[in-house]
Amino acid sequence: MSDHSVWLEQLLVQLDLCGPQGRAARRELLERKVKVSIHHQPTAARWTLAGNIQLNPRYLAGNPEDPYPLSLIVHEVRHLQQGFFTALSVYGELDAWQQQFSFIKSLTGRYQLNSKADGMLASLMALNLSWDREMLCRARMIIKEYAGKYYRIDLLPLYPLPQETLFFIKGYR
Repeated sequence: MSDHSVWLEQLLVQLDLCGPQGRAARRELLERKVKVSIHHQPTAARWTLAGNIQLNPRYLAGNPEDPYPLSLIVHEVRHLQQGFFTALSVYGELDAWQQQFSFIKSLTGRYQLNSKADGMLASLMALNLSWDREMLCRARMIIKEYAGKYYRIDLLPLYPLPQETLFFIKGYR
């Protein structure tokens, strides 16, 4: 067993110990037979078309009990639950981010240790998940500011692609 495998197994065991959200995410991983692995990438984590989850190797240096990598699993599990089109939309990202940071807050009492980021995330968490385009634009802006230039939420449609297409075909602006 590689060092990666041991760390990942410890991470997944810890997920089971992290309250209802953690247990639900772990159950989803088991039921879907999701493989969680380490893979170099510009973001913290991602889901794959094969239905797996990949974490950035930078987390291997940390403790598998750290809330942040655990929250990344919660985030990516939510995307797998959403399905392809919703996961690839600002609506889907807002949903997954809110799941992720409510999980962190349930463990630590805060959204983030950095006070500037905590305020930014509090603003994101205050948004109601809805189909309001103006609100989704605000969510996109906050997420982009928090995550940085490699998080390409600016390339995603606000709605899942089928709904986004209908929105523009019907002529709503």
